[in-house]
Amino acid sequence: MTWSDMQPLLTQGTYDTLYMVLWSTLVTVLGGLPLGILLVLTDKGGLLQNRPLNKVIGVVVNTGRSLPFIILLIFLIPVTTAIVGTFIGPTAMIVPLAIGAVPFFARLVETAVREVDHGLVEAVESMGGGIPTLVWKVLLPQALPSIVAGITTTVITLVGYSAMAGAVGGEGLGSKAITYGFQRFETGFMIATVVVLIALVTVVQLVGDGVVRLLARRGRTA
Repeated sequence: MTWSDMQPLLTQGTYDTLYMVLWSTLVTVLGGLPLGILLVLTDKGGLLQNRPLNKVIGVVVNTGRSLPFIILLIFLIPVTTAIVGTFIGPTAMIVPLAIGAVPFFARLVETAVREVDHGLVEAVESMGGGIPTLVWKVLLPQALPSIVAGITTTVITLVGYSAMAGAVGGEGLGSKAITYGFQRFETGFMIATVVVLIALVTVVQLVGDGVVRLLARRGRTA
């Protein structure tokens, strides 16, 4: 396979991968961020202390994290079909990608929020600040660098998940690698796919690290 043959395949695969990863990241952040904060608030000593609810959320999150993505991908085929109308294609893959990543990101958010200085939380409580004030004025701003680092890790994880999604018709670079690299024994195309994936992950990590450093500097000078 020549470069002229590989280029359109790699371009389309990269586009499909970015499409899946970006949309599933958005859904993951919208779902995982409040879930992670809720894990902290409902824990012992939290403003919404509710141990039974905390345990239930913890079990759901741990269950979601413990399932290998390829198994979750197949298990969610009926759910994906019910939501999107099909389980094949990059749009369909957003459903299992997001469902698989939300528990992972929620734990990262929980860890980030727990690192916030407890003295700041107590100060807000002593001044009569409610839950919205605590979350928006203290927890999120203070934990933002760690949360962004968690988003970076999640995006990289989703890139790997999207490659596995190619095994069940998810398109993207994983699908192209299986169809044109593995099944047709095109070693050169497989290598090119790996190089593109490494480049994507490297760019995501560099951008994420840069944003974290910027936020950390702003936090120190605030």
